[in-house]
Amino acid sequence: MAQHVVVIGAGIVGAATAVELLRDGHRVTIVEPGEPGGPQAASYGNGTLLNPSSVIPMSEPGIWRKVPGYLADPLGPLAIRWSYLPRLLPWLWRFVRAGATEQRVAATARALRPLLFESPERHRRLAEEAGVGELIMRQGGLVVFPSRADFEAEALSWRVRHENGVRWLELSEEELRQREPTLDRRYKFALLVEENGQCRDPGAYVNALVQHACASGATHRRARATGFRLEARRLRAVRTDAGDIDCDKAVIAAGARSKMLAAAVGDRVPLETERGYHVLIENPGIEPRYPISPSDGKMACVMTPQGLRLAGQVELAGLAAEPNWRRAEVLREFARSVFPGLPADLQVKTWMGHRPSTPDGLPCIGPASGCPDVVLAFGHGHVGLTAGATTGRWVADIISGKPPAVDMAPYSAARFR
Repeated sequence: MAQHVVVIGAGIVGAATAVELLRDGHRVTIVEPGEPGGPQAASYGNGTLLNPSSVIPMSEPGIWRKVPGYLADPLGPLAIRWSYLPRLLPWLWRFVRAGATEQRVAATARALRPLLFESPERHRRLAEEAGVGELIMRQGGLVVFPSRADFEAEALSWRVRHENGVRWLELSEEELRQREPTLDRRYKFALLVEENGQCRDPGAYVNALVQHACASGATHRRARATGFRLEARRLRAVRTDAGDIDCDKAVIAAGARSKMLAAAVGDRVPLETERGYHVLIENPGIEPRYPISPSDGKMACVMTPQGLRLAGQVELAGLAAEPNWRRAEVLREFARSVFPGLPADLQVKTWMGHRPSTPDGLPCIGPASGCPDVVLAFGHGHVGLTAGATTGRWVADIISGKPPAVDMAPYSAARFR
């Protein structure tokens, strides 16, 4: 039965959900105050990767030993601002516990794999439908190491990946040089993960999906959702700063700003923002053939239509704190060490955005505890772009009453009670 569904948020998850709901014959209103795919959105500035291999959560065994270092180094790959620590402690405690054992990491990986497995192909179909098929590539991705010993030091994460069907080619130093001559010669070993892909311009892609949805009958309301009007646990309207929108169902896909909305329908989710940065080097003078993930940098180095983008890092400081642009400078200087062929005078643009992250590394997908007419679809952390297409399909199936493709229990917000 066709229903009127309000999708709150026009990031990759909201955009894909809107397209899939329209495919099922529903009437769709997208509520988003900003420009879809614009610089204010997490979808705009991420690492562009579509990696089915990204099944390892941020929290791993022994990470608690590193927390003092995160506090001491404000420019490290993962940093915690002292001023935010008191508010962060409950989330941080759950985060450490979530990855305390190999068994917990493996369980998270098993839950992430179905979300990510067919990602490049799902995105290719969506992009072609929206007229931007050229933005999706599947050339594989390189993970590069200074030595084989550095790879073996990450044995747990790669063993868990292998157990979940991820496969790769091992490249010697000579093979790596032949495939990627732009890299610094300190990298002597690499993995080519052939199933991985890239969305060359995530902002343009998300914008195209929303435009496609609107051309297919959706309405974009430039407003900010503030809550819901409920009667006897049934949804009657989504409240916005521009007035109520009467509807049958709603989807919370507002990224890092989903916490308050989820609480309004019975789910108190420990959602944090992992603030990520990128630098864009215009006219880099080089063009890497593959998306590259250096093991000693924990970031993505990728070519986009605008130039060479280095994206990554995690800063836990909340939604309101000012950016620490010295972190972007760290990315710029690291770019020089990865690519010695960069020009001396770099033309650089910087960006900071908010990843919506749960402590256990799994998103919340499914009906809200306090109102089954509202579906949660947020908290994807580092895999939002990759998982967006599958999440959109799963949410549409829930609203359309179709049997779930997988066991949805791992994604239930009830796990945080």
